[in-house]
Amino acid sequence: MSVPAPAGDRGVYGISVAADLVGMGVQNLRLYEARGLLDPERTDGGTRRYSANDLDRLRRIGDLLVAGLNLAGIGMVLDLEGQNARLRQEQEVAPWPAVMTTTRAPRSPKRTGSNRNSRRTPQ
Repeated sequence: MSVPAPAGDRGVYGISVAADLVGMGVQNLRLYEARGLLDPERTDGGTRRYSANDLDRLRRIGDLLVAGLNLAGIGMVLDLEGQNARLRQEQEVAPWPAVMTTTRAPRSPKRTGSNRNSRRTPQ
């Protein structure tokens, strides 16, 4: 009989197990939390519990570090990725209404080159 996998957002891994799973040091995980890059669940006693989603985020942080970003840049990238994901989800839920075509007023005639360079002399 197989045991079902926990939900992706349920914190099940302790900090040392999470660090081993993603190949990072325990202190790095604490630093990323202190910098606001990660927010693991806490037990009633205050022990951190990392979810599968947290592990994915830690792997993404590692990829961005390897790419040369600093922690401030990584925070900005992660925020933008989160906003992008939310917007995509909203778009799937409620697609935009059909684009309405509007009639434009006719454009004014183009100016000729001779009008551009002509200057009036003060009198």
